[in-house]
Amino acid sequence: MLNNWDSAVAETSTGKPYDDKPIDIGRFLRKFDKDIDDNELIWHRDKRSRVITVMSGEDWKLQFDDLLPVTLEKNKQYKIPKETYHRILKGKGNLILEIREEE
Repeated sequence: MLNNWDSAVAETSTGKPYDDKPIDIGRFLRKFDKDIDDNELIWHRDKRSRVITVMSGEDWKLQFDDLLPVTLEKNKQYKIPKETYHRILKGKGNLILEIREEE
């Protein structure tokens, strides 16, 4: 599934600091490039709750407002409640997440 990433990204590039590849309704892959500028990884909140699963990436972190960052571990799931401020902190290699949005 991840082997064809580059060809799909060219078609779905959005000008955001990541690229998305749809899987099905409410589920997609998101790629943060290893060369991303740290300043592009901003605090934000999402309109829907999400469950993210780390597919690849090393030493990337997830930080919620007023909490210390946690290192994202491959194959582990993390819940991000809707309207909760959070950000990603850069690690090594490309970060690829599977994201499932909840209603």
